[in-house]
Amino acid sequence: MPSKNMLPKGQRRRTVKPEYRATRGVEETAAPPVPVLEFDEAEDSDAVRTFLADPAAANLRLDLYLAQALPDISRARVQLLIEAGQVRVDGNPAKPKQKLHGGESIEIEGSPQPAPLHAVPEDIPLHILHEDKYLAVINKPAGMMVHAGAGTTDDARNRGTLVNALLFHFAKLSDVGGDLRPGIVHRLDKLTSGLILVAKDDSTHRKLGDMFSRRQVTKTYVALLHGHIKKDDTTVNLPIARDLIRRTRMTTRRADGRTAVSHFHVLERLATPYVPFTLVEVRIETGRTHQIRVHAQSLGHPVVGDTLYGAPHLIPGLAPALNLERNFLHAAHLSFTHPQTGKPMDLAAPLPVELETFLQAIRTNSSTIE
Repeated sequence: MPSKNMLPKGQRRRTVKPEYRATRGVEETAAPPVPVLEFDEAEDSDAVRTFLADPAAANLRLDLYLAQALPDISRARVQLLIEAGQVRVDGNPAKPKQKLHGGESIEIEGSPQPAPLHAVPEDIPLHILHEDKYLAVINKPAGMMVHAGAGTTDDARNRGTLVNALLFHFAKLSDVGGDLRPGIVHRLDKLTSGLILVAKDDSTHRKLGDMFSRRQVTKTYVALLHGHIKKDDTTVNLPIARDLIRRTRMTTRRADGRTAVSHFHVLERLATPYVPFTLVEVRIETGRTHQIRVHAQSLGHPVVGDTLYGAPHLIPGLAPALNLERNFLHAAHLSFTHPQTGKPMDLAAPLPVELETFLQAIRTNSSTIE
């Protein structure tokens, strides 16, 4: 029953925020976009960067303006800068909520410095597919974060990650990734399962990093997508950048995004009693944040279970117990040349039980479409 506080039915869309309404195709006079500023966190930590607030910053909170103007720095890290006294407006210490008028002189000193993490070894079971004195390949379960976030300060949130498990199982990991990411050469999303490479020493880490940048490591995923993809093979070559409105998402709609290439190959099209699905194999040439998920959404076929990028929370007609609480995305295959021994490495991880069970459930009474 509608709440007594709700607007009349024909007027309810007026409650939608302007920035979201614009993304839904409703015509509206949008506020001028905030120009993106250049800000390199790799610069000298003592450097002071000075710039004038753009006129488009008028009536915006300082932290919101900086988060939009510096899209590669999260709003949490912007607030960290302000709280640490590293941001000044017209020479005065800044406050996160202060409103701007446009034209103010803004100074940012150094880079955000979160409190040091205290990741501790934890006896968490690991599925180790390969290990030698140089590296290891782990089959990560869905639900496990690879490492704690940069803005994390609560020790309780620094536990239960792959890094915590690695610190327990391996005596030594590379330091190239810093204190946050010891041994971590590349990442998988929390709700994505599958193969991940870990370096035990700095030399191996650097060589693997170079191999990734040169696209000499083949990474193949298996995903279940909503709908039927018409072509058997589709390549998506769209840049990826952080969404300026919904900061937890990435987008292909920004011209300043980083190059990203994904190759989708259809394994099976399923006409089920519920909704149509397509089982695909995805080979990625680059490793951008949420790459497969964003590229699948750009095709109009979001990954099953990926509610952040448009998949439904529940599939109509499917028993609630069978609905996934994770993304149907699995890093199934990894091939590369061992950076120290020169030996060809070819590793595979089958679908985890929850994905195999789900796939079999939707295949019941379904037909395969050629």
